Amino acid sequence: MKTTFREIENDIRYLRLLSQSFPTIADASTEIINLQAILNLPKGTEHFLADLHGEYKSFQHVLKNASGNIKRKVGEIFGNELRETEKKELCTLIYYPEEKLELVKATESDIDDWYHVTIHQLVRVCRDVSSKYTRSKVRKSLPEDFSYIIEELLHERTDDVDKAAYVNVIISTIITTGRADDFIIAISHVIQRLAIDQLHILGDVYDRGPGAHIIMDILSGYHSWDIQWGNHDVLWMGACAGNEACICNVIRLSLRYANLVTLEEGYGINLVPLATFAMEHYGEDPCEEFLPKTTGGSSEIDEKTQRLTAQMHKAITVIQFKVEGAIIERHPEWQMEDRLLLRNIDYGRGVCVIDGQEYEMKSCNFPTIDPADPYRLTPDEQTLIERLRHSFTVNEKLHKHIRLMLSHGSLYSIVNDNLLFHASVPLNADGSLKAVELYAGRRFCGCELMNRIDRVIRSAFQADTDPVFKAFAIDYFLYLWCGRDSVLFDKSKMATFERYFLTDKSLYKEDKGNYFNLRNDEQVCDDILDAFGVFGNNRHIINGHVPVHVMSGENPIKANGKLMVIDGGFSQAYHKETGIAGYTLVYHSRGFQLVQHEPFTSTEDAILRGSDIKSTTQIVEMSAHRMLVADTDIGRELKKQIADLEKLLYAYRHGFIKERR
Repeated sequence: MKTTFREIENDIRYLRLLSQSFPTIADASTEIINLQAILNLPKGTEHFLADLHGEYKSFQHVLKNASGNIKRKVGEIFGNELRETEKKELCTLIYYPEEKLELVKATESDIDDWYHVTIHQLVRVCRDVSSKYTRSKVRKSLPEDFSYIIEELLHERTDDVDKAAYVNVIISTIITTGRADDFIIAISHVIQRLAIDQLHILGDVYDRGPGAHIIMDILSGYHSWDIQWGNHDVLWMGACAGNEACICNVIRLSLRYANLVTLEEGYGINLVPLATFAMEHYGEDPCEEFLPKTTGGSSEIDEKTQRLTAQMHKAITVIQFKVEGAIIERHPEWQMEDRLLLRNIDYGRGVCVIDGQEYEMKSCNFPTIDPADPYRLTPDEQTLIERLRHSFTVNEKLHKHIRLMLSHGSLYSIVNDNLLFHASVPLNADGSLKAVELYAGRRFCGCELMNRIDRVIRSAFQADTDPVFKAFAIDYFLYLWCGRDSVLFDKSKMATFERYFLTDKSLYKEDKGNYFNLRNDEQVCDDILDAFGVFGNNRHIINGHVPVHVMSGENPIKANGKLMVIDGGFSQAYHKETGIAGYTLVYHSRGFQLVQHEPFTSTEDAILRGSDIKSTTQIVEMSAHRMLVADTDIGRELKKQIADLEKLLYAYRHGFIKERR
């Protein structure tokens, strides 16, 4: 489009600011050339993961092997040059260089020769994974110690006779100076980094597994990532903000799966007061319905520990129901009065009345509940919950991780024509967007609802938030966790009470909201995409939240390819239910691939025997042409920058702005 005098006059203030960065025609022209070149590079590879649930070892391995992408590239590069065992060894070295080097040095008879061959192989792999990036971007990913050396090796080829000796001398000198181990470790990490350009996590880092805090530590140093918050993430956010119901739920879930590592070791939350309280009040109670599930990745625990865990589990659950009741009563607009079931118990007869019908209780031993005022905390419970609240709200490491989630996250995101969110968009039965009351009687739907909720979440952590609104914001974490029209729950109820205390299993059913019932309808998905302003030719919705039951024949690809559900069950607690151990969705320059993972054995097994996560790749959608940076969000932004720079050139050449040589 031709630039006009009027456009320059309208933009003159902005162009003067731009001229400070590009003070001459040569500077502006060079930047235009650079940006135009970037537009024609292949798009970077995006990885989508969901519902990690603390399974940090599987998460680490998926990052290290780039969902099988590195293994595939090694196969393509070396073909029949290497035996399968040699390719497996090379992959293991790339994934776990420090550990693998120790094993190699203990068994290799001619270590210098091994170094020479291996470094050449690693350089070839690194050259391949870096080929779609600019030299500038690759340079920024290189470790300082070896930046110059790696850059030289990446851009010199041994098939060039004149440069072969040069390359060989560089590698030989790395070995003779005793830097081979450090170099191998450095270039392996560069390969891992360049194999994934952008990481998207569609929620639920927390709960069930043993290492949510480790995942957050990994992400704190990761080069490029974002997260769409899940229901378990906002539960921990609420606990950090001081929501007592969220605190109880966090502790209850940890006890339910016999997994206290994240709480006690990760964040240093002291549960001794809870243990003391539980032994005092539930010491004679068998608490059979509260015995922990030990399928969530924790090691087997002895009978005495099981019993104490069950007592703590029951104690915190009863307190949870009480503090939830207080919040629900403060917010009648949530219409959650049906969850106030402690009032419906006939404590003498051991039955609970729901919708006028009596249901038998599994047990009815509630030493801290006053039937006349069942939601009142006892003095001991009040003291305990205050201590726990203090532990969460002043926890420096937890606050650091929650700030990380806030700075890198949101409820939804639109990236390269893909709409990402964890769970749901509330819908009416006809598929139209459902208006949901948020606060002060105001109702919102679709992206506006999510935008408003996002602000509510952030306001809970801002010091300058109005105290009344901040109190609402902290309370609202409970609704996000279990509210009927919550964008992170969207079910008829959370049947926690029924599962623990009632014998009739028909009451355990949690009816899913309309989104989950209609998401296989292509028109419904198109309407949602339209409402969120996603209008590309190859647009999609990508979700997690609900595990895909592969064993039952469920397909993660829905609505004729418009929607992809990638929660395949990273958590070990889901493996028997889903039959797999998670999905990774990979979006590279040639299209989408869905990688289905089998359970990860162990890091030790991967290092010693070269075992990898067994993965099955399903082609979801391939592009007719190789997608370039020009086809992405970044490309659209670069085109705007080019247009601005062209205006700046016009301004220089027509005397609106003087060059500063």
